[in-house]
Amino acid sequence: MADRVSLVAEPRNVVGKKVNRLRRDGWIPAVIYGQGEPITIQLENGPLRRVLRAAGTSDLLVVEIGDDHRTVLVRDIQQHVTRGDLIHIDFLEVNMQNSVTTTADLVTINTSKPEEDGTGVPILELRSVDIEALPDDLVSEIEVDLGLLQGLHDQITVAQLSLPKGVTILNDPATLVARIQLPRVAEEEEEEEEEEVYIPAADAVEVIGKGKDEDEDF
Repeated sequence: MADRVSLVAEPRNVVGKKVNRLRRDGWIPAVIYGQGEPITIQLENGPLRRVLRAAGTSDLLVVEIGDDHRTVLVRDIQQHVTRGDLIHIDFLEVNMQNSVTTTADLVTINTSKPEEDGTGVPILELRSVDIEALPDDLVSEIEVDLGLLQGLHDQITVAQLSLPKGVTILNDPATLVARIQLPRVAEEEEEEEEEEVYIPAADAVEVIGKGKDEDEDF
């Protein structure tokens, strides 16, 4: 079992609109739920951001609250819509003996034959999948072998993905994952994407779930 990243937290008694003062002082309110009564905590903004940049929703973390240690998954990261400031974090405490569900990103490996020949371009139609596994078996990425695409009409579905031991994909097995597209069509789609205006958030932390008003908290 790999070493887990730890986060040092403090118990939090401040709730409601008063949490704005916490944020101004460099603390981010959070809650741990899933095993018994929810626990309200606060974490230092800097160390928390560094961990969130490195950890995904399938990476187990250990939250240290004094002598109390809780093994958790990040379940919800809420940020200010325009500034990107962290507003609130939800952590799910896990039972190491029970399966949990989360998402895993799809990453491509190898090269398709049409791409090698210059006759087609592989297109990834699905970017992530829902998975179920015991906490120690969770993975953040699942590989898509583009080498399976040997002809222009070949496709890869969820059923064809190679899974790590102990991991189950919850998506429909028939869901399309990757296919081959003619080069000219792929170029046109790429040009359309470049024309779209994209304004990134103030920070690269992924937002998982719906944001909330800064004055709302628990």
